[in-house]
Amino acid sequence: MTTQDTHQHASGQTKSDQTKSGQTKHSQTKAADTMNIREMCDAFDVTPRTLRFYEAKELLFPIREGQRRLFTRSDRARLKLILRGKRFGFSLEEIRQLLDLYAMGDGQLTQLSQSHALAEKHLAYMLAQRAELDEAIAELKAQMDWGAAKLKEIAAQRNSAA
Repeated sequence: MTTQDTHQHASGQTKSDQTKSGQTKHSQTKAADTMNIREMCDAFDVTPRTLRFYEAKELLFPIREGQRRLFTRSDRARLKLILRGKRFGFSLEEIRQLLDLYAMGDGQLTQLSQSHALAEKHLAYMLAQRAELDEAIAELKAQMDWGAAKLKEIAAQRNSAA
């Protein structure tokens, strides 16, 4: 299966879904099961540009009807995972790899184990960043305390000289 086929499969659309008229089985999808780009933006607090970017990066696979994009439940689930992954500091490539694991068909065992391993790696990185940030904050506070003491000292010298 090629990357293109995998992504088409992940979106729920395969080449065999297309009819001679060019319509897909998605054309039969109930309107209640899909959202347009504005509804997606409102539901997930993202911009249309963000959705188009994720589509261009082959992370989302909306149904295309001319210039319209219709997002399925699968797209909504994928976007939720993409946004969560970004919030946790995962790269788009790491997110793509995790999303692609859903198609493995092993009851999410592979996806969950790899997600857990990746989460452990990111947690260790974030804890190290926090330690560095805590150290920088402590140094900045010490510098500010020193500066405040110097200002008082200079003010006291000027007052005694006057």
